[in-house]
Formats: sequence, C-alpha cells, structure tokens
Amino acid sequence: MSDDSGITGHTRSVVVTTITCLAGIAAGVVSAVYVGTDPVDTGSTTAVLVMGAFVLAQYPLYKVIGVDDFGVKDNLYVAFLTFTLWFISYTILATSAVQLGV
Repeated sequence: MSDDSGITGHTRSVVVTTITCLAGIAAGVVSAVYVGTDPVDTGSTTAVLVMGAFVLAQYPLYKVIGVDDFGVKDNLYVAFLTFTLWFISYTILATSAVQLGV
C-alpha cells in the first residue's frame, strides 16, 4: 500500500529510520567538533542545542523526499532516535579521548 507520494509503508519506514540514524550520528560528531570532548566541555548545553538543530533540520529533507505526513508518534520517534544516536556517538567520542577540532 502506498500513499499519494508513491512511497510504500516499508520504504517510508526505512527512509525515516536511515535519515534519523545518520542525523543522530552526525549530530554527535558535530557536537564533538564544535563543543569539544574534554570532560569540562561535555557539560555544555550547546551540544544539546546542536542535537536539536539536527532534529529540526530533518523535516525539510523529509518533505523533499515526499514523506510529510507526520503524526505525534512519528515526531517522537524522530526526536528520540536522533537523541539516542547523538548520545551514543558523542559519549563514545568524549570517553575515547578523541581530539576533533579545527
């Protein structure tokens, strides 16, 4: 079964999950570069703002692809999965003493 954009339910799920996961990992890397990985730096709320920006940046991309019928459950899924992968990737970079920066 497909909606009016021609995307089947399974394809829509795969697209949303893939973009959300990649956005979460990218948010973790950008947080590590922009905020830093020192223990003092990791307490900054700027890293959370970076993650929030990556959550919001996904929606225009979904509209371009043709996935634009998001309900409350879908929005919570995107936010939670992005947060989870951001948290995991940023934590790994911070605890591994990786020096990323310009």
